[in-house]
Amino acid sequence: MKKNILLLALFFFLFQQCDSKPLIPAEEEKPTENVIPDDSEEPGDTDESDDTGDAEEPEVPGVWESAAEINARLGRGINIGNTYEAEQSWQSPFDPADLKRIADLGFTHVRLPIRWERGDRSLATSPYTITPAFLQVIQAAVDEALKQKLHIILNMHHHDALMANPTAEKARFLSQWEQIADHFKAYPDSLLFEILNEPHDQLIPTLWNGYLSEALQVIRTTNPKRCVLIGTAEWGGVGGLPSLQFPDDPQLILTLHYYNPHTFTHQGASWSEGSDAWLGTQWHDTQFERQAVEQDFKAALRLSVEKQLPIHIGEFGAYSRADLDSRVRWTRFLARWFEQQGFSWAYWEWNSGFGIYNPQSGQYEERLVNALTSDPMTEPYEPDYVNLYSSNFANGQSDGWTLTNNDASAASTMAVADNRVTVTVTKPGTVNWHIQLIKAGMSIEKGKTYRVAFNASSPDSDERRITVDVSRNSDPWTGYGSQSVTIDKNHSPYNLLFTSAHTDSQARIVFSLGNAGNTRVVLSDIKLMEVQFE
Repeated sequence: MKKNILLLALFFFLFQQCDSKPLIPAEEEKPTENVIPDDSEEPGDTDESDDTGDAEEPEVPGVWESAAEINARLGRGINIGNTYEAEQSWQSPFDPADLKRIADLGFTHVRLPIRWERGDRSLATSPYTITPAFLQVIQAAVDEALKQKLHIILNMHHHDALMANPTAEKARFLSQWEQIADHFKAYPDSLLFEILNEPHDQLIPTLWNGYLSEALQVIRTTNPKRCVLIGTAEWGGVGGLPSLQFPDDPQLILTLHYYNPHTFTHQGASWSEGSDAWLGTQWHDTQFERQAVEQDFKAALRLSVEKQLPIHIGEFGAYSRADLDSRVRWTRFLARWFEQQGFSWAYWEWNSGFGIYNPQSGQYEERLVNALTSDPMTEPYEPDYVNLYSSNFANGQSDGWTLTNNDASAASTMAVADNRVTVTVTKPGTVNWHIQLIKAGMSIEKGKTYRVAFNASSPDSDERRITVDVSRNSDPWTGYGSQSVTIDKNHSPYNLLFTSAHTDSQARIVFSLGNAGNTRVVLSDIKLMEVQFE
């Protein structure tokens, strides 16, 4: 009996000594009050706060789920925009209570855009140190998100110097990811990394393919299983997919941004040139507007199936100067359609120009909240159409269509047969307008909505990008409406819908066919129609 009592006492003593806290490095303990670097810290002062209360530290999982499983868990999300990715002059303060509000609305993840290279946050020269204080600020936000049972995506946002001079900034870019990855290496799989937001400018597709691969290798040194999101060059949209080389790594998610039609989503936006002319553009939720969305994502859906690749829509939203009815229709359709495709998504954004919450009044834009979280998919609206032009390629006639090769690097020929026009490209040029098929003499009026309908195919390709637009037929070639579509070997219908900001009795329909390889493009049944709404 004495022996049993001694064994029980020893067991009780050992049990009391066990530490049940998760395995988080000591230097990563979150602060319990605001952290402000003193004058001796490099590179500078910051007024950013990380006061999140007594958030629990995250638990490190024993098993990491697959990218597909994690993407399904991401579900519906929202961007905390204009906060940590902003410059100090236009930065919105971070409110930890927002994360509870977001969770209470039914969202399951947040995307946290971050400008790591800001002068008060990191060194611009080697060793490119991110200040410990700023890492603690971001850690506090991560901890609070996890406390609220939200997944969270950390990205690298803007980094204008990297876009302008990738070679000069590459070492800094990789060093920052090394530091971020090391700091968060012990966190659970509910934390995800996104390598870079919207690569553009001098970070061209070929460079981006190499940079993303090297950044991924850096992350994998300390985070071998963490889910990483990778976007496309040329501003992160679906148009950059053909040039993206996706690494062979099972824990990756493709992330895409979607703001089409741009003249609707960015009307009146001060940072978008010419956008005041788009004011009043509406989105009616017609079948043809929906088809334009489906056309835009054709290549992404094919890639997802071929590579078993999960897709996350990292940004979509319509600016507040668009009418609310159209914003609700557009947002509701996209949210439900993305979910039907198995995509996770993050709306842009929480509380600024595109947002659903007003921090000054504490009020929600309830109709947008419902469009995102609870409204069901509706039936499309059916307007009336007045036909203004129908192509006639009978008897081998071109019907006034002309083919132009606008650069020495471009060569193509046109043939008409079987009520179809075929453009054969032998030298593709270097931009899409180097080869253009044009029909002038179209009359449009300011404020009216038009639809260009056509059938198209590429007998030589399963993924061929073309652009259709309606524009002025002389310098400065003002654009009235434009749409890029991905065509394939199937001769299928496509549409462009636009509301004209100009009146022009001699406008032109243009198919831009350059910079897409030596392939044929076949077009038929081209129509211009006025769309009449009630």
